[in-house]
Amino acid sequence: MRVKLQFVMCSDDGQEETVTDVVTLKKDHRRIEHLGLTLAEAKQLLKTIQHRVLQRQVDTFLDACSACEDCGTTLKVKGYHTRSFRTLFGTFKLSSLRLYHCGCKRRKTTSFHPLSSLLTESVAPELLFMETKWASLVSYGLTVDALTDFLPLDVTLDVKTVRHDTLKVAERCEAELGEEQGSFIDGCPRDWGTLPMPDGPITVGIDGGYVRDWEAKKHHFEVIVGKSTLAFRRDEEEDTPSSKRFGFVQTVDTKPKRRLYEVLQSQGFQLNQQITFLSDGEDTVRDLQLYLRGCPETNV
Repeated sequence: MRVKLQFVMCSDDGQEETVTDVVTLKKDHRRIEHLGLTLAEAKQLLKTIQHRVLQRQVDTFLDACSACEDCGTTLKVKGYHTRSFRTLFGTFKLSSLRLYHCGCKRRKTTSFHPLSSLLTESVAPELLFMETKWASLVSYGLTVDALTDFLPLDVTLDVKTVRHDTLKVAERCEAELGEEQGSFIDGCPRDWGTLPMPDGPITVGIDGGYVRDWEAKKHHFEVIVGKSTLAFRRDEEEDTPSSKRFGFVQTVDTKPKRRLYEVLQSQGFQLNQQITFLSDGEDTVRDLQLYLRGCPETNV
C-alpha cells in the first residue's frame, strides 16, 4: 500500500494556507518487520517536518520585522543571506535577509540582521541539553553514537562538537552559580517550626577519589562526588525516591558548598527537614556539609 503524508500550514485564525506532500511511502504488510515506520523513515520524516516548520517560523518572524517599529515604514532590503541552525532533527540553512534601518531615527548602524535577535545561538537549546545529558553519563564518543543512532543528525556531529557544546553549557551553569558562603542557615531555630511540613528525609552520600592527571601522569587530583536522594514528595501519590548528583575537583572548585546547597534547594530542601550525610569522615567531605541545615543531621 502507499502512504502519503501531507504537511498542512494554518494561519492563526485556523485557515489552511498551504498543503505540501512531505513523503510518500510504499509499505508492505506480509511480515512483522514491515509494520509501522522504520527508523530511517522516521528520521527522514522528522527532518523534513523540522525544516518546513523552522523556515515558516523564520519567515513569520521576518515579516513582523519588515516595518519600522517607530513609524511603520517598510524597510528596504540590503541583501539576502542564510543562517545555519543545528537542531535535534538536523542542521538547516535558513533563509534570512539584511535590512536598512529607517531614517526616522538616528541609529548606530545603517543596516541589521533581524534574524540575529531570534537566533542568539547556532544550536537549539534542546540539542545542547541532550548532548550535555549524554556526555555527563558516557564518553563523548558514545554520546555521538547514541544521538546519531536515534536522531536525524548530520554526520558532521563529532566528538569535538559535543565536547565544545558541553563545555559551553558547563561554563554558563558555572556563571549562574551564586557566591560561596560559609553558612547557608537563615533565620532563628524557633522560626523553623513555622515552616510548612517538609517532604521526606534527604540522604546525601559524599566520597572522594583520586584521578591521574592526563598530561602530568605522575600527578593526581582529588574529585569529590555525591548523590542526594529525596525519599518522597508529599504532593505525590506514590512515595518514589528521586536523586540528583554533583561533583567537583576539590583543589579547583571555589564554590563547593554552594554547589551542594543548590542541589539540595532543587529538591525543595527546608531547614526543618531531616537530612543524613554518609561519608568516610575526611575533612574535604565533612567540611562540605557544615552549616547547610537547620535541624540536627545524622552523620554516618
